[in-house]
Amino acid sequence: MGRFLAMLLALVALACSAGAAAEVRMSFHSFNGSVLFGRYPHAFIVLEGTLEETGAPVQENYGFTAKTISTRILSGPVEHAIMTEEEKYLRKTNRHFTVTLTDAQYWRVRAEVAKWRDAPGKYYDLDRRNCIHFVGAMARIAGLKVEYPKDMLRRPKKWLNHVTRLNPQLGARPID
Repeated sequence: MGRFLAMLLALVALACSAGAAAEVRMSFHSFNGSVLFGRYPHAFIVLEGTLEETGAPVQENYGFTAKTISTRILSGPVEHAIMTEEEKYLRKTNRHFTVTLTDAQYWRVRAEVAKWRDAPGKYYDLDRRNCIHFVGAMARIAGLKVEYPKDMLRRPKKWLNHVTRLNPQLGARPID
């Protein structure tokens, strides 16, 4: 009986530890960019982990951008796209901070991504609806305080550093 009880307790402990490990983390990234090398500064999110309810793995990233990069971006709204970063580019970005999401928050993030992706017409606007606004919408779902100072709307790294300072509970530091 003692051996059976020990095995049962071990199985219960294993099940509890597996359940505790199920979580989705959302990280907030910026890419410094360079006009000379064809990649502009950019902000995006990375989702990683495991859904608690189903145990399904999550490994995704999303950013909002203009469908075509041209000078038309400077004169008003243009067609938009949701982009994903290749793994080799993820390693070259700035990870500003990470938050843990509930399954419900994860699904709200996914619905918000779809809303931005499926918006009709010309939805990308450099000063009113760019990658920073997209990432800000995701941050709000996670319960973070977000502001959009005018002087940061085209500076993702500076803006994410600002969001870091607005949310001291993250325990994160601005990135130089």
